[in-house]
Amino acid sequence: MIFQIVLGPLSVEVPVSTFGQPSLTQWSAFLERRVPNPTGPRALSVSLTSPASASIGVYTLQLRVEARLSVKTHSLGQITLLCNPWCQTDSVFLQAEDLRNEYVRSDFGLLFKGSPGNMVSRPWSFDQFEKGILDICMKLLQLSPQYQADMRTDLKNRSDPVYIGRVISAMVNSNDDKGVLMGNWSGDYSGGINPSQWSGSADILRKWSETQFRPVKYGQCWVFAAVMCTVMRALGIPTRVITNFNSAHDTDGNMVIEEYYNEMGKKLSMSSDSIWNFHVWVESWMKRPDLGQGYDGWQVLDATPQERSAGIFRCGPAAVKAIYQKKVEAQYDVPFVYAEVNADVRTIIIKDKKILSTSTDTKRVGALIATKRPGSTLMQDVTSEYKTEKGKRTSEKKIEREKHTVKVLLVSFKNLILSDLDKLASRTRDPGKSF
Repeated sequence: MIFQIVLGPLSVEVPVSTFGQPSLTQWSAFLERRVPNPTGPRALSVSLTSPASASIGVYTLQLRVEARLSVKTHSLGQITLLCNPWCQTDSVFLQAEDLRNEYVRSDFGLLFKGSPGNMVSRPWSFDQFEKGILDICMKLLQLSPQYQADMRTDLKNRSDPVYIGRVISAMVNSNDDKGVLMGNWSGDYSGGINPSQWSGSADILRKWSETQFRPVKYGQCWVFAAVMCTVMRALGIPTRVITNFNSAHDTDGNMVIEEYYNEMGKKLSMSSDSIWNFHVWVESWMKRPDLGQGYDGWQVLDATPQERSAGIFRCGPAAVKAIYQKKVEAQYDVPFVYAEVNADVRTIIIKDKKILSTSTDTKRVGALIATKRPGSTLMQDVTSEYKTEKGKRTSEKKIEREKHTVKVLLVSFKNLILSDLDKLASRTRDPGKSF
């Protein structure tokens, strides 16, 4: 007996053995026992095991039985393979059972909004186990530009949660593809639904599927994050929703938010940088062998279309440990996320095109970074996982050494500030529109 396991153009044949142990590196099948059935045909119990490195997806399963004079092939249907955070050799293995319960099994969450001094939480139903949701998540992967362009390569890459996260980060928004949600920050939600009215992911994903995968109107950051959390949990990847209060949007890549005012205190529209009261993304748990040792664990992924990453509106995965260490060369999008939580805010007073004064606030951005506490309805402060006061002071000194011309600020209205650090960051992310 030989199993044939098919995923699109990929296939593998697995002979059934009568002894041995499941392999950690390849598909394996073992005869467990013969099931007695005196009134009918003989039955066999067979264990089929996939390696932890197998790609996620919907597989077709066939069984070929070879006899002396004949070969018969039986179709056994389909199986859906997911990531397995309970498997020690899986790239998404999470050791603590209480955390697996919270970040994979739980279909209830809290989204934090407002400001550090006036925080509100709103419940959200992730619905990852609702009927049809997993099928929609699999369809999301099939509609991705990567799958459409090169099915074989995409399916091979689905063994890597880093790759999966980048694909989903792009597909939850509709800016570059047939993604799920259309963003709207205008205040006019005619033709769609006010983002504040959504309370669960199933309604959004089903609406997307039922309308032949046209973008659902509308979403803002917490909706993008909640839907992405649903998709990642449905695929077996531990994921939690994160809120960053006083979140910087650094459009020029210099890790500094410039705010310009006239001498009367009126803000001038001379910079596309901005600071949002809050911004919401997700963290997913996975190994990062591409970064070397020390960067496994939580990774920032953001489906809100803020800036392009390698030409596509997506963000991450950026290792939280790399953000903490300001390892700006680490893949993916670490400089952008670092600025979101740790940028300096430089206030510049201008009169008659001349600078009157400047001041720098090093504490305003990333004032609080929060998530839901496991097994509770309380808030968990995770700010210290992204930065420390000591680390911030050290990084400020480093920034000043690298940007020794910042204090001079020779202003031209076409190009206000340019530094070597700007050039470094611009190679990582392309500038896009600000919300």
